[in-house]
Amino acid sequence: MSQTNNSLKSGSLFKPELVKELISKVQGKSVLANLSGQTPIPFNGVEQFIFNLEGNAQIVGEGELKQAGKAVLTSKVINPLKFVYQARITDEFKHASEEKQVEYLSQFMDGFAKKMAEAFDLAAIHGLEPRSMTDASFRATNSFDGVITGNIVTFEEGRIDDNIDAAVQQIVALGGEVTGLALSPAAGQALAKLKVNGVVQYPEFRFGQNPDSFYGMKSDINKNLVAKGGTAETDHVIVGDFQNRFKWGYAENIPMEIIEYGDPDGSGRDLKAYNEILLRAEAYIGWGILDENAFARVKA
Repeated sequence: MSQTNNSLKSGSLFKPELVKELISKVQGKSVLANLSGQTPIPFNGVEQFIFNLEGNAQIVGEGELKQAGKAVLTSKVINPLKFVYQARITDEFKHASEEKQVEYLSQFMDGFAKKMAEAFDLAAIHGLEPRSMTDASFRATNSFDGVITGNIVTFEEGRIDDNIDAAVQQIVALGGEVTGLALSPAAGQALAKLKVNGVVQYPEFRFGQNPDSFYGMKSDINKNLVAKGGTAETDHVIVGDFQNRFKWGYAENIPMEIIEYGDPDGSGRDLKAYNEILLRAEAYIGWGILDENAFARVKA
């Protein structure tokens, strides 16, 4: 970071290279970002189109009629939502050296990335408003709990591998493919415990390990699959085509605001009275589940 005392002021934007660094950190901590491809989204949203082509291609001989095929076109509009994270720090920040400011901002960016990752998963998986942990308006239309209601398997700890296989088979039966596997900590532990004739079947999951692949699928164990609040469900496994049928992205401008007066976070403490300032950053993140038949859930 090369922002100086003079250039760092209210309403300034994180530089593009810092935004890329921040989003990279989000990808490392969000299970959905980790399993899927990330595409930047324009500020006003983007429409993702899906073509479903039916029937086979035709080899046309000379003078032969070209027969009509059938294409079904569906679309999904992805609109970014505003995520806000803010933190109080001592007002010594304003007068600190550039080196010290960089240290403060690095810590703030780490915290911001972690909060963005958690909020993104809670919203997109469970349809929750992350701060209040209540159902968001988009729960039924743009969250895994709300949209994936057909391909469901009931969680059985001692048969977790069979649960995963049953979920995969539901997708395959509908003509889909599976590129990623999201697991709750309980599901990861269940795989670690499975033994046949005393032989551990999935040693890569033992001792709290989190392998990044499972039978050719990209995988991730993440606590965000389990959440309490609203009508959130306990998802022990989400499996499906994360690479092609789930899209997410971010608007490239991430503003940071320095607030010096009042009680902007509603904590009941006046900033000036406690020699504090508040750093606030806002990010616009959007996502879309493009095909509900491309995913299945194993839930409690």
